[in-house]
Formats: sequence, C-alpha cells, structure tokens
Amino acid sequence: MSVRRLSPNQPESFAFSAEMLKQVKGWIANYPAGKQQSAVIPLLWLVQKQEGWVSEPAIRVVAETLGMPVIRVLEIATFYTMFMLEPVGSHALVQVCGTTPCQLRGSEDLIALCKKKIGPRDHKSADGKFYWQEVECLGACSNAPMAAINDYYYEDLTAETLEKILDDFAAGKRPAPGSAIGRQNAAPEGGPMTLTDPSLYDGSRAKKIKIPNLPAKEKA
Repeated sequence: MSVRRLSPNQPESFAFSAEMLKQVKGWIANYPAGKQQSAVIPLLWLVQKQEGWVSEPAIRVVAETLGMPVIRVLEIATFYTMFMLEPVGSHALVQVCGTTPCQLRGSEDLIALCKKKIGPRDHKSADGKFYWQEVECLGACSNAPMAAINDYYYEDLTAETLEKILDDFAAGKRPAPGSAIGRQNAAPEGGPMTLTDPSLYDGSRAKKIKIPNLPAKEKA
C-alpha cells in the first residue's frame, strides 16, 4: 500500500455546516452509549461530502466530536483510500479503474484521455474543475472499462464517451450514471440471454393445486 499523507496546504479551521451537523448527530445516535466512536468513518465521509476532501482541522473536529485521540482519526483517514487528503476538483473527482479486467477492455485509453484533458494524475486541473486518479478494482468488471465519478459509476466507457461525460461535467451538467451502451445492470451486451420468457414470471406456469373438499364435521 502506498504511503498516504495529508496535504501540506491546510485550511485554518473546519466546522460542519448546520445541515451536516444534523447528520452528524443522527449518525452518532445510531450507536449505543459508549460506542459513539464507531461513527468515525461516517463522520469523516460527511466531512468529505461537505468539503470534497478531509483536512487536518476536520480530523481534529471529528476527534473532538467523538472524544477520540486525534491520532486514531488520522490513522483511519490515511488508511482508507476513499478519503481524499488534498483538495479535489470543484466539478468532478474522476477515479479510473486500471485493474486487469478494465485494462484488457481499454482503460489505458481512458487514462490517456484524462492526462490530455485534466493533466497529471493526483492533481487538480488547471481550471480547478477536475481531479483524477487511477484506482484499483471498483467491482464492476463485467462492465469494463469504467470509472467512478463523484458518487456514481460510469461503465462500458470508451475515450469518446468519457470525453463527452467530462465535457458535460465541465458545463455544470450531471450526466446520468450507468452503462454507456445501455447495458441492463451486468447482463450481456444486447440484453439478457437466459430466462427471457415472460411466462416464467407472470404465474401462468405455476401448478394449479386442487384442494379436496374436506368431510363435513359429524354431528355429535
């Protein structure tokens, strides 16, 4: 695992917004008395949803909120790669999967496009709108190649379709996530190839069970 360090450029302070503070209290309330520190990962995630990344002042606020040593929260923030430790793009955080299934299906073309349109990986673009990185398997291998952009998966990509998605984000749009070729979930291209008969699901093939008439209860 690569070493993950906090950004050398840190804000002076951090505070949860009023809306996020409601969610913070809600998450803490999910845990029994004495176990509130179990909310550390949800709280760090709320930090990232608010700011786009996790700063050192935010780590201190989370530690204070949960009554934890700062070093313990720092350990968690630097261990889990889902937490960004430096500022990311204002419009899109692009995480391109470069693991074998995606690589075999063309992820290198997606990476080349990101280098061309955004710049070096693990850095913000010149206009501050984008940040991209190559990541390990994101678990959508049947729909390779793919990328996670902000909170959603974009699958069955080509360099051309990814470029269109990035252009949409740059224009302030929110392109629909999912398969770029209209694939249904993880079904084969063109649609499901088995269990396609509608009668399998409408109940018409269910066996009709004849319930025999029960004998009348004899009178005493």
